[in-house]
This record gives sequence, C-alpha cells and structure tokens, in this order.
Amino acid sequence: MMSVRRAYGAVLALMLALACIVAACEGKGNGGAGDASPPSSSTVADSGGGLAPEDSAANRKIKVGFSMDTLLEERWLKDRDLFKQAVEALGAEVSVLAANGDDAKQIEQAETLIGQGVDILVVVPHDAEAMAAIVKKAHSSGIKVMSYDRLIKNADIDLYVSFDNEKVGELQAQAITKLVPKGKYVYIGGADTDNNAHLFKKGVFNVLQPLIDKGDITVVYDQWTKDWTPVNALANMKAALEANGNRIDAVIAANDATAGSVIQALAEQGLAGRIPVAGQDAELAGVQRIVEGTQTMTVYKPIQALADKAAELAVGIAKGERAGADRKINNGKVEVPSVLLPPIAVDRSNIDETIIADGFHSREDVYRAGE
Repeated sequence: MMSVRRAYGAVLALMLALACIVAACEGKGNGGAGDASPPSSSTVADSGGGLAPEDSAANRKIKVGFSMDTLLEERWLKDRDLFKQAVEALGAEVSVLAANGDDAKQIEQAETLIGQGVDILVVVPHDAEAMAAIVKKAHSSGIKVMSYDRLIKNADIDLYVSFDNEKVGELQAQAITKLVPKGKYVYIGGADTDNNAHLFKKGVFNVLQPLIDKGDITVVYDQWTKDWTPVNALANMKAALEANGNRIDAVIAANDATAGSVIQALAEQGLAGRIPVAGQDAELAGVQRIVEGTQTMTVYKPIQALADKAAELAVGIAKGERAGADRKINNGKVEVPSVLLPPIAVDRSNIDETIIADGFHSREDVYRAGE
C-alpha cells in the first residue's frame, strides 16, 4: 500500500513540474518577464510617454523666431514679409517680434521667443554688443542663433547672413569720387551701435583714404547718426553746412533715409541737385530722388535673395544640417561662419534693369512724375 502511495506521489510531482515548464515557455512567447528581447520602438514611445515615430522631431514643423530691431523703416518691412514667406514656403513657421530701437525690449522679446521653444533664433540686432547676452541664453536652451544682415558682436553665434557691407561703402565712394575727384567731402554715418554702420564707413574710407593722403579730398565733417534717425541726420547735415559756410562738394550718407535728410538740408540752402549725394538700401524715396536728380546713387541689396538664403539656412540649421558658409567674419570673440551676398550700385542709368526688373519697386512708383 505504501509503495502505491509513493508511486502516486512521484507521478503527481512529475505532472506539476511539467506544468511549470509549459507555463514558463508560454510566458516567454508572450513578452512576459522571462522574455529577453527588447520592446519595439512603438512600445517605448507609448509606455514612456514620448513621441511615436511619425511625430518625431524630424517630422515636426520647425519654428523660427525672428527678433528684429525695427519695423519703422520701409526696408525692414520688406525683410519681415519676404523672410516670413520664404520660411513658410519651406514648411516651417515663424514668429516675428520688433523692438523699434529699444535694446531692453529686444532682449525681452528674444527671451519670449526662446520661451516659446523656437528651434532657431534669427536676430537683426539694434545694438551689436547688447544682444550678445541673448545668444548665451539661447544656447543654454539648446537653440542656435543666426545674425541677419547685422552682426552680433562678442558672441558665439552660429551663422551670419548678410551682404558684403564693406563693399557697399566702396561702391558709394567709387561712384561719388568719379564725379568729384577733388574737393570737400561730408560723411554722414549710421548708428555707432550698428556694426554695419562701421563696415559701410570702412568701405567708404578704403576708397577715400588714398585721395585724402594725396591732398585731393578733404573730409570736412564726419559724424555718426544716433539710432539711424533722420532727424539726427538732418541736424548733422545742417551743422556740416554751417561749419563750412555751405562750401562743400560731395556727401556720402550711410543709407537712403539719412540721405533724405541730407537733401532736405541742402534744399533749405538752395543746393539740392547741385551737390552729389550717395545713399544705400534702394528705398523707394531714395530711388525717386535719383529720378528727380537730387540724389546721385544708391546701393541695391536684393532683399529677396537675402531673405530666401537666410530662411533656407535657418530651417536647415534647425534640422541639424550644415550651414555651408563660404567665409568667416571675426565678431570680436569668434570667427563666425558667414554667407555674404554681393550688393549692386544703382544710378539713373540702371534702375530699370535692377530694381524694377527684380520687382523691388514698381515702374509706376519709381517714375511717379512721369519720364
């Protein structure tokens, strides 16, 4: 009897052992605790609360922040609209904030864009030095920074996209010295806080200095225009005329807005159209003055090309692509990868084939008084 019980117990134990083995095998086949294979990517995303593959950063809409110095000048309104269109055409979106010459406000607005989680911050700085702080804040949030048209100084910016602004000044001076190879010159600069203003001036004096050294040209007045404000340029030009008894032979102004003030001051003395005046930016009012004969030339910087290139590079950088910069510009701290586009000198002879042909201004607007 005892042998039968022992035999029955052994059978029962064997059956229980087999049942455990079967259960363990089934657990492995169904992803149980004994399954050594890793979970699928979709399982990781779902269980970890992350993004599913189709919602990954690679496919998410890129967000571009555009921090602008000002929208109070015609030129910058064009930049805003063209840049926005170009970014959106690439499938990204852009948020634009403008500080209208207020450094503290621009820094605050840039911080707002960083807080919104933009993928890249594009900056037109009012003060080249002041915006260095925002570059550091952006980088600490993992956001790259591009300088648009104006270089941010003393900061580790990722890319600078602009025109060859030193060349702009050279084109201005070459045009005026061809007309006035000898005489008294006035230079009305831009804002001392704007790095571009220094580049324009450097280009101008690259051309003037040899003639100054020869004694052919004398610069009788040379002054910056605070904040690029036309009223400040007007005060500068009036001071230049007064200091020289109206006896000047040529004026180079840092942009068309300041050139407009120069011509206003000249007109008050009956000198408009008699003294060559150079500007730059190809603003409509400046081009109209060229047609009328009170402004000699401007420098056309095809903003469409700048906006398109900046948008292409900004979206590419945000996606982790290489910028493809063709040169480097020192900003006081680093050699900044840069893309610089060529400017074009424009006078009465080539308005149609440049500014009007590009659709920058309409023929009707340029020739408002008829040909």
